[in-house]
Amino acid sequence: MTIPVFRFAPSPNGSLHLGHAYSALLNQKMVHETDGKMLLRMEDIDRERCTPDLENSMLEDLEWIALSWEQPVRRQSEHFPIYQEALNRLIEMELIYPAFLSRNGIRHEIERSNVADWPYDPDGAPLYPETERKLSKREQQTRISAGEPFAWRLNMDRALEMVGKPLVWHEFGSGKNVDARPQDWGDIIIARRDMPTSYHLSVVIDDALQGITHVVRGKDLYHATSVHRLLQHLFGIEPPLYHHHQLILDEDGAKLSKSRKDTSLRSLREKGTTRQEICDLIGL
Repeated sequence: MTIPVFRFAPSPNGSLHLGHAYSALLNQKMVHETDGKMLLRMEDIDRERCTPDLENSMLEDLEWIALSWEQPVRRQSEHFPIYQEALNRLIEMELIYPAFLSRNGIRHEIERSNVADWPYDPDGAPLYPETERKLSKREQQTRISAGEPFAWRLNMDRALEMVGKPLVWHEFGSGKNVDARPQDWGDIIIARRDMPTSYHLSVVIDDALQGITHVVRGKDLYHATSVHRLLQHLFGIEPPLYHHHQLILDEDGAKLSKSRKDTSLRSLREKGTTRQEICDLIGL
């Protein structure tokens, strides 16, 4: 039988907080219950915000809450050529295109369309206008050669047409299959001009390469799983099982932020909070 493989995958761009502790320790609890393996991955593709100092601080916090994982730690910043290969595959499949609109450009394009009820994605951002899908190869290359900023976006309609069937994922906490709705995201960003990947692309490639069988993460990523299922299908990747857990919220009912010092693990540790008290606070 396949050994269950779990992972905790924070981005070292701030301080870990109680919500991270809950997700990490819930993963570890499930690892123990299934005799599985625990991996740690640093999702550090943003080289401006993610720093070695922040990573070291995170590792100290994770050791303090007694999280254990198998070595080595995978750092996404060390694997950009792998993501470039995946990006090239999507280019060869003619599923992505260079998109040049800035945020203001998107807004102006929407206003010019005169569409009364412009659709928004699950995160509340307006869907990207589809006009640039029709640019010729020559015009695309001319604008790229001229140094125009751009991002690689997925032609969602073409990708769904290539898939040709409904996609689902399995929530192993509830035992239910969930219908994936990648179309709700429109033409999502797959990579940027100066970075050959995005969160969506790198997480799908990494989970496959690391042999992740169980993805346990917060409900804030529930809808993003639709995008991941689409990419998994396009790359011929067997999907893992998923469990999207409840979020730890602050006293106002808002999602915790890495900028909140009072709920950071480092701040709590410096105040003398014990690991058991952390477990009590997060309900584990």
